[in-house]
Amino acid sequence: MKPHIGITDKKLDSSITLLSAVLADAVTLYTKTRKFHWNVSGESFMEIHKLFENQYKQLEVNIDEIAERINKLGGKTIGTMKEFTDLTRLKESPDVYPSQKDMIKELLGDHETVIQQLRKDIDTAEEENNDVGTADFLTSLLLGHETIAWILRRYLS
Repeated sequence: MKPHIGITDKKLDSSITLLSAVLADAVTLYTKTRKFHWNVSGESFMEIHKLFENQYKQLEVNIDEIAERINKLGGKTIGTMKEFTDLTRLKESPDVYPSQKDMIKELLGDHETVIQQLRKDIDTAEEENNDVGTADFLTSLLLGHETIAWILRRYLS
């Protein structure tokens, strides 16, 4: 049953599609962060290991909240690796195990990509879909990614 919240079905569907891509990005970034957590080595191993753990735990919370937002708008939440892979706007690197510094650079680049995409998604949600709730929700996600990006950037300065 579709919600009756002052947004047309077409615009709700558009927000659900947008949120599904946001979810795919979050799952991809979660998986990559988890992979780097498992495979980090070198100086400051434990510090970086814990840093990545904190970040993937934050992403895990985001993933659940994005899925719930999709449901609140009357949608069905995707949940297979194929769906996530098809919709993500991030690039994966199978069989690549970068150095600690390159892990940080790659995650920073991914968070910055997500930030840039979220800015576009916020505009779409608010201006095209008349969905200020989703725009506000995406803004909170963006702020979290900005914080993580700032922290990662500090390791590279």
